[in-house]
Amino acid sequence: MRTIEAKFQELGRRREGALIAYVTGGDPEPEWTPKIAEALINAGVDIVELGIPFSDPIADGPTIQRASVRALESGTTPKKVMKIAEMIKSEYDTPLAVLTYYNIIYKMGLESFFALAEKSGVNGVIVPDLTIEESTEYKRAAENHGIDTIFLAAPSTPDKRLEEIISKSSGFLYLVSVFGVTGARATLQDQSISFIKKASLIAHGRVPLAVGFGISKPSHVRKVLSSGADGAIVGSGFVKIIEENLGDKEKAFTELKNYAQKLKEATIK
Repeated sequence: MRTIEAKFQELGRRREGALIAYVTGGDPEPEWTPKIAEALINAGVDIVELGIPFSDPIADGPTIQRASVRALESGTTPKKVMKIAEMIKSEYDTPLAVLTYYNIIYKMGLESFFALAEKSGVNGVIVPDLTIEESTEYKRAAENHGIDTIFLAAPSTPDKRLEEIISKSSGFLYLVSVFGVTGARATLQDQSISFIKKASLIAHGRVPLAVGFGISKPSHVRKVLSSGADGAIVGSGFVKIIEENLGDKEKAFTELKNYAQKLKEATIK
């Protein structure tokens, strides 16, 4: 059994949902990220998702776009993010996923990318701009290195296609809760809840479901879990704390920890 699957099973036995925290690797500079991960893990985060900064992040809203700019300006590269992952995994056994756009993988080469990911302790990879139709070689390379392929599905995904995405997903299926890009929202739409319930019925326990995009409050976490999801993904909320405390590293770590603790408490069923 792989690391991410084992984590979801462990949480299920404890009657908890998974709290998955996204941060952009290297934001605002590479030296911060291992300490950010430490604060999140110590606060109860179950899975850490590291974003590889990219110049054209089409799925990301303004908050994460600015984080990517800061990371790139600080000299962050895909290989540096993998080194950061290796540093985190040398201290913690928390599952670690990497989010990247396919151009980065293509440029590095599938075999080179996944070999480096495996060496760095990465357990899963998320690629927002890769369709399942174009994923055969990608999935084969990931499987060869024991890495989960985490695909995404949106509220507009037809049932038949959702079934296909589920069949190709491992680790968890990333449910995009809203149309558009990432970013904190004040409320969850009824359409989002209906989509989670439908996906839960179709998945029927074959792969865990984690909901992202717009999740920023404990009430959001409770709502998605009670609707059938197995985990909640929070990104912009964490990145915003980093952005608001660029001049005070220790304050940033403290606020990240406090925020994560409140979110984690909401995962207890």
